[in-house]
Amino acid sequence: MVLGIDEIHGRIKEEKLLEGLSDRELNNPEGTGMDLRIGKAFRLEGEAFLGIEKRNTPKPVLIAEFIPGKMATITLKPGDFVLTETVEKFNMPAGLVGVAKPRTTLHRSGVIARMGVVDPGYSGTVHPALFNAGPSVVTIEMGARYINVIFFEIRGTTKQYRGQWQGGRVAAEETETQI
Repeated sequence: MVLGIDEIHGRIKEEKLLEGLSDRELNNPEGTGMDLRIGKAFRLEGEAFLGIEKRNTPKPVLIAEFIPGKMATITLKPGDFVLTETVEKFNMPAGLVGVAKPRTTLHRSGVIARMGVVDPGYSGTVHPALFNAGPSVVTIEMGARYINVIFFEIRGTTKQYRGQWQGGRVAAEETETQI
């Protein structure tokens, strides 16, 4: 079952389901989910490895950051890829999973947004990837709403997230053993 806005707002107050939401999402949301804002953007450098037991990720290089009251943008040319970080922080309880999708302005502009689910037990920011697959240059203001998250109740037993991305870290510092 998808949670409605009233249920999400109740869980925000009682469980701090989402921290750092904009006033708009707290006072005048629309639809069935919460819009998340782009807080940081990173260019990736170096190589990656995903093995059976080991992994390593490219180094993230900060290229833009949202600072309230200060204008900052990123510009995605066709073919550009950036890893982003939301302003908002999740505190997922057992029994809920978050599914994030791009706001339609992104895909109407040719930008593909991808990210995993927000598992029960996860706490931290999330890191949607943006890829400009379209023919147009797209400029995004830092702090703009770009992702919408919908929350689903889980029936049955869940296992709390215990992975190495807990806390919202952006990349592996070095080659590490997967949990």
